[in-house]
Amino acid sequence: MFTGLIQGLGTIQPLSSNTWQITFVSNLEAIMQDLAYGDSVAIDGVCLTVEDILKDGFIATASPETLRRTTLGRQETQTQYVNLEPSLRVGGKVGGHFVMGHVDGMGQLISAEQTATSWEMTFVAPEAIARYIVPKGSIAINGISLTVATYQPETSQFTVAVIPLTYSETNLSCLNPGSWVNLEADILGKYVEKFISPVKTSHQEEITPAFLIENGYL
Repeated sequence: MFTGLIQGLGTIQPLSSNTWQITFVSNLEAIMQDLAYGDSVAIDGVCLTVEDILKDGFIATASPETLRRTTLGRQETQTQYVNLEPSLRVGGKVGGHFVMGHVDGMGQLISAEQTATSWEMTFVAPEAIARYIVPKGSIAINGISLTVATYQPETSQFTVAVIPLTYSETNLSCLNPGSWVNLEADILGKYVEKFISPVKTSHQEEITPAFLIENGYL
């Protein structure tokens, strides 16, 4: 589990079709001092396992499902900076929101406009993810915990306001219109949907007074 607060940037170099070498380019000492074999690290929001530790990074492998669902499976990510966040430790600060590292799918940047106090970035999400987006709710973009400012259900587009620190310290500053990003909707919305959805069974009995008596309700 993660919090969506990026701890550093790295570069990603393919070693095979599903294995990468991640090299830290910022905050090296802070991340490396607590990094251990088998740890979980979010790479652009994708939870991967540390398989080997190098002097300035680590090696990780992704499953076919991860490659299909995330930007790790796209050729252009192999030369980009990636956002890095070690997993949340017990007792650690939760400054963002609970991010699972299980990316739901990919979206695209539509526009990025600088204002006096922030960057307003608009993205488009697939319908399967857009249904969980609500104004003032949380969403993880490339692993970054951000708050939804506006949402347009008719186009599945949403806007986030990014403070200068977050913009400069993450790979959001590397994006251009059309760039693909990893999206993870807030886990709370998924559970709410699950709980309120009607249970579908192969045999649904009619609720009658006799049924209620038989099952101890009357």
